[in-house]
Amino acid sequence: MHNIKVTDSGYWLLTRGSNLHLVNGKLPYGNAALFGFENLKGMLIGKWAGQPLWLIEEQLDDQREYFSLRDLLFLPEEQFYLLSRGVEINHFLKTHQFCGKCGHFNHQTEDEIAMQCTNCGYRTYPVIHPSIIVAVRRDTQILLANHKRHYQPAGGMYTTLAGFVEVGESFEQAVHREVFEETGIQIKNIRYFGSQPWAFPNSQMVGFLADYESGEISLQETEIHDAQWFSYHQPLPELPPTGTIARKLIHATLELCKVADNKKET
Repeated sequence: MHNIKVTDSGYWLLTRGSNLHLVNGKLPYGNAALFGFENLKGMLIGKWAGQPLWLIEEQLDDQREYFSLRDLLFLPEEQFYLLSRGVEINHFLKTHQFCGKCGHFNHQTEDEIAMQCTNCGYRTYPVIHPSIIVAVRRDTQILLANHKRHYQPAGGMYTTLAGFVEVGESFEQAVHREVFEETGIQIKNIRYFGSQPWAFPNSQMVGFLADYESGEISLQETEIHDAQWFSYHQPLPELPPTGTIARKLIHATLELCKVADNKKET
């Protein structure tokens, strides 16, 4: 990052954790002097509506109003991912002020997004935590779970299963493990669906579709409040927001359920 100049202009991205500063629901736009951004640390991270998008280093004791990045899931993917990029860069810079090898102070490099130790020269890059997320189908039914964090007395949101990939584990192994750990179900026919950066604070969601093989639902009660098989043609519970890869996985699986049902009829 470098000092923002008075003459720098465009859209401005200020973050606090996974929250963004918005004015009337939009990123502030204009000259740096208009918002008092001159001499703050910042960098150009892309284009927003055809104009430069500047990321400002996270500010301490900032009294501006911030809103969750989740509230902007309705945006086109390209824009949502660009905002996620800004959130994750600031998270990286904030959490890597010191060298993890020798403990001395880090400084940001000029040639790339990285932090380098002023003592031993060890260079660190933004850390991304890979996570799997999977929708499981059994004939014309989809497996959905109500996680503890989503539980509400009235029911709460039901979604697909997900979890972090462990060291020395493939994505496919992580899919098998997470489904079995959380529900006791064995699955087969795992295939890649898509991915989504998830800046809460620095995950990469890697999505899969899978088919049921065997087993009865047995909950991992420390994480899952409830899990059920839901038929595609019956009313579904509250689902994840549109724009999430979880919602896309559910929609794709419901379409597969419909195809399977149509084949039965013919």
